[in-house]
Amino acid sequence: MRQAQKQTDRLGRATFHHIPPQEGVRPTLRELRWLKHIERHGPQNSAYLFELTRDTHRCRDTALRQMQKLRAGGVLRLPHQQRATEFAEFNPYIYDLTKKAQDHLFDLGISEPTIRPTGHWGHGYMTSCVTSSIDIAAAREGVRYIPAHDILAIKDASLAIPIGGQKLIPDQLFALDYGSSYRVFALEVDRGTEPKTSTVARKSYASSIEMYRLLIERQIYKSHYGLKASLLVLWVFTNRTNEARFLEMMRAQGGGAKAFVLTQVIQGTQEPRMPSKVWTNLYHEPWTRVSYGEVLLTND
Repeated sequence: MRQAQKQTDRLGRATFHHIPPQEGVRPTLRELRWLKHIERHGPQNSAYLFELTRDTHRCRDTALRQMQKLRAGGVLRLPHQQRATEFAEFNPYIYDLTKKAQDHLFDLGISEPTIRPTGHWGHGYMTSCVTSSIDIAAAREGVRYIPAHDILAIKDASLAIPIGGQKLIPDQLFALDYGSSYRVFALEVDRGTEPKTSTVARKSYASSIEMYRLLIERQIYKSHYGLKASLLVLWVFTNRTNEARFLEMMRAQGGGAKAFVLTQVIQGTQEPRMPSKVWTNLYHEPWTRVSYGEVLLTND
């Protein structure tokens, strides 16, 4: 007979599988910032949510209790996929919105038609961590993060771009508003699972490089998205070996896209797919470029 899931720990506290329900939970202004951030980027762990509002609330323990309260009130949920990672019990809880949370944002008139990562959950979650990290770090310097749905609204465009009978779909699209200027970025996240040289697989290095070459050389993104600024492509890797292989192929095949494709490696964690801290290096540290030197996302 299958053993029932453990509902509480030895002290009677909530576990991943169960938390005592709480009635009448209404998100505070800080908690609305959490909900909006999740709506914009996708699932977020407790470390990221704490960092998001650390400018106004510095107590981590209080933040964690408030997240538990929102979970007990049916506002936040714990996606079950996070339990599949190694040493999951030592990772911060990852939270996502419930329908109750989505309805609450709608009733307040602040919900938005955001473009969240799709596909494999682990890949989508890592993508949400990348954009969230850049958003949090940029905001601390007064730089505004512009999400994909605001860019797509310029021409009521789709994220997918038709190119030569195929469709190029970036993992995410965003811009940074520096006040007097802005930059637009397409994001690709490599978790080490993509094939390298196949020209058939859409997300292989070879096929992606070719499609981005056409996109940039022909400036298709300007007509499709309605952009005036040039598009930079950010490629995030989980190890230097894959980055080196990609850069080698980019040098050989990138053509006019070589000046517009930037790479960086996520380091400093044993499990880059489940980060325990914000990747501020993505904003503050240089990105590698095949030609014309390194690039910073900061407005220096």
